[in-house]
Amino acid sequence: MTNRERFVNTLTFKATDKFPLSPGHPRESTLAVWHKQGLPESKHYFDHLLEVLCIDSYTHGTNLPLNIDFTLKPWFEEKVLEKKGNHLIVQDWKGNVVEISDQFGLLHLREAKDFVTRRWLKLPVENKQDWEEMMKRYDAASPERLPNDFESICKKALARDEPMVININGPFWQLREWVGFESLCMLFIEDPDFVEEMINFWCDFVLAMLERILPHITPDSVHLSEDMAYKAHSMISPEMTRKFLMPVYKKWVSKIKSAGCPIVDMDSDGYIADLIPIWIESGINVCDPIEVAAHNDIVLYRETFRKNMAYVGGIDKRAIAAGGQTIKDEVMRVVPPLLREGGFIPSCDHGVPPDISWPDYVEYSRLLASLTGWL
Repeated sequence: MTNRERFVNTLTFKATDKFPLSPGHPRESTLAVWHKQGLPESKHYFDHLLEVLCIDSYTHGTNLPLNIDFTLKPWFEEKVLEKKGNHLIVQDWKGNVVEISDQFGLLHLREAKDFVTRRWLKLPVENKQDWEEMMKRYDAASPERLPNDFESICKKALARDEPMVININGPFWQLREWVGFESLCMLFIEDPDFVEEMINFWCDFVLAMLERILPHITPDSVHLSEDMAYKAHSMISPEMTRKFLMPVYKKWVSKIKSAGCPIVDMDSDGYIADLIPIWIESGINVCDPIEVAAHNDIVLYRETFRKNMAYVGGIDKRAIAAGGQTIKDEVMRVVPPLLREGGFIPSCDHGVPPDISWPDYVEYSRLLASLTGWL
């Protein structure tokens, strides 16, 4: 089987020869630590991991990037506005003015290269006039949203061996990008009509983009980014989620699945137990990363929601960092019970942080490789 077939079959509860091996992805600071602990700087961490584990049967197929652009056009100018001690005040490409440590730069705000803490000083949409200007940056018909050779890329991608995933910001995530988290939460109460206007605009923009994409290529998964939960509760109530967000999810899922895409994956950090039933009702069939520190119990979720939801993640990053028997206990707590039914790709429950050492990452990955059929 190809990696693509394993990915789709696993997350749709179908038979597979092995389960995908996906221990988790390090960030820039994690790699810097690992290079001091035995990971050669000249090698990609995953390629070297396979060498260390003596796995030579894991093949990498060709997966052409579609280069689809859902972002605002044009971008705001990226610039450093001020230096304050060891901090920078910067304007990022989305129009936010934020304060960050000077150990990071504008590229860290454009790409998820590392774990970057920031303080928001100004958001791109602070009034209705800002919103009128922001809408102009989201023309779904703009030629630059797809590469010139898009149809050719799609034809070549039909023979792909790796899963193809299209990433889309969910409505909660996107509105937070525009107005900011605190402002958004207040708007749900104080100006729900404005919230609904922005949500409907984003819904229609994404649907228009899908109209341009799906006739030419069927992805294996559409990944929705929401991050709409705290450590113990969702950021808005389940009732609000049903009222404002669920109609969008249903429209998108209908369009995506009618095109033949088997997986719609919801990405949200935090405690998601109250949201999973809403996602299931919306037609979403996978969620990640299932953070253990946020009181998520993935074993309980499987018992509760059965095969209505598949999962990616679910292994406590704190246990991996602790090493030794703690790693084994955590992996054995989670992986065998879920793999018995499928619908699960075990992985670190978020980006791999730098307190996880390279030796412990290797041993954790060795255990995963054994349980998933690679060793």
